[in-house]
Amino acid sequence: MPLLVRVQVGRPDRRTLRFWIPVLPVLLLLSPLLVLAALAAAVTCLVWRIPPIRALVAAGRLVCALRGTRIEIDQPDARLLIDVR
Repeated sequence: MPLLVRVQVGRPDRRTLRFWIPVLPVLLLLSPLLVLAALAAAVTCLVWRIPPIRALVAAGRLVCALRGTRIEIDQPDARLLIDVR
């Protein structure tokens, strides 16, 4: 499971901004919204006749696979880096 997300935003004429975002405290802060999202996902699974346990396992695998993801967007006027650790 990812533990840290590093976000770096920069422009050629300005200083680069770096943010280190720990995943666990953010999840704890957003937990009320996660409960609502889980209920919506359960209803969606029932509507589409997908086993909810199977969908939960697939979502867990997806979150665990995010570790090591690196997204770089480099434009002439801006730069964005998202690194999941």
